[in-house]
Amino acid sequence: MAYTTINDGKIYFNTKLYTGNGSSTQAITGVGFQPDWIWIKNRTDAHWHNLTNSVRGPSKTLRSNRTSAEATDSGSGYVSAFGTDGFTVSAGSSDAEEVNTSSDNYVSWNWLGAGTAPSKTYAVTVVSDGGNKYRFDGYGTSAVTLELSEGGTYTFDQSDASNDGHPLRFATAADAAGSTEYTTGVTTNGTPGNAGAYTRITVAASAPTLYYYCSSHSGMGGQANTPTTNSFSNFGGTIQSNISPNTTSGFSIVSYTGTGSAATIGHGLSSAPKMIITKDLNNSNSWYCYHTGIGNTHGLRLNTTDAKDDDATLWNDTTPTSSVFSVGSNTGTNRSSNPMIAYCFAEKKGYSKIGSYVGSGSDVFIYTGFKVGWLLVKNADATNGWLVIDTTRSPANPQGKYIYTDSGNAEGTVTYGEFFSNGFGWKGTGSVAVNQSGEQFIYMAFADNPFTSSTGTPVTAR
Repeated sequence: MAYTTINDGKIYFNTKLYTGNGSSTQAITGVGFQPDWIWIKNRTDAHWHNLTNSVRGPSKTLRSNRTSAEATDSGSGYVSAFGTDGFTVSAGSSDAEEVNTSSDNYVSWNWLGAGTAPSKTYAVTVVSDGGNKYRFDGYGTSAVTLELSEGGTYTFDQSDASNDGHPLRFATAADAAGSTEYTTGVTTNGTPGNAGAYTRITVAASAPTLYYYCSSHSGMGGQANTPTTNSFSNFGGTIQSNISPNTTSGFSIVSYTGTGSAATIGHGLSSAPKMIITKDLNNSNSWYCYHTGIGNTHGLRLNTTDAKDDDATLWNDTTPTSSVFSVGSNTGTNRSSNPMIAYCFAEKKGYSKIGSYVGSGSDVFIYTGFKVGWLLVKNADATNGWLVIDTTRSPANPQGKYIYTDSGNAEGTVTYGEFFSNGFGWKGTGSVAVNQSGEQFIYMAFADNPFTSSTGTPVTAR
């Protein structure tokens, strides 16, 4: 079995540096892909972090160092467009300090989710629910509203026997009332209720709002939105979610509406996340983090220096599975009737490592199995910030240029970080930030490249 399936981590995560030009807009290229999550920080001056994702869409900004609600067309600059090789930043109503001040240096961390051409297969069943209705993937609600983003290909598998006599089709009005069947990008196969039967649609650019319906009976279907944002419906949990997952790299963006009571939410990764970051979008609230190193009974807040909290209302004291993560009644993870966002990370051998270690107070080495390119570290037991170091800003040891996720401060420098071909370490320090003796530290790391490639070739040690 190959050591890893990812020989070049930069296909899925990449750090891109740029210099502000002070213009009303600037196109940033060289990322290597169209990013689904962009995290920008001014390195030169003290300004807030600026985070944007493709599920919510451009111009929607969150800040990791603030509790504030999501902003539209942020006053201090924002990501105004996603591009095939990067993104475009624009000045806000006040200035462009967070994204494009003239001559200031910026770092952007970029993750690839499902991308612009996702694919998903839904298992269709027909149930009696005030008349026959369609359901998807065993979800307990009938005739739901679907989210099928432009560019995606979605297969509706009608092989289950309950589909007999109920061909699923699309139209621009409910039950095709006053309209004809919508066929752009649509293919069908077989007879519903028999093996191999399906309806498949590749959603065209600028597709109208659609409705799925039974071509033989009325009242069975519902609406199918076709947004330009990159996500599609998921029915893995008790709450319907919209997701942009990358199962290869183990990263998923999850959008959902909270219920205020214990629930599960599908993430689409096919492997259990070891770190989850959530934010209430409409209200002032902290960023809550699940991390495997502190377990399902505790949480941390990305926007504060606080140590871990013991709080059953965060994750319902339940460990994530390969299909869902759990939330309780906490408004930071599940505020009733409010839109929420979650960033889910599953570990992938040779590409990412999510774990913990105990500080030694002197020299310490942590094995990851790859040459570290990006590292997030937090002291879970004591008050100190979330430290981020990457090799794009610090290409050689000692690794020293850091940014705190919970602070708007400019980039700082330390002299004790070391990245190796198979892990990272701290040399000659007992710093409370990374290596205080006896304290537990949690981390998440992404690779420049693996220690051993998929062909068995060792990577040159640093």
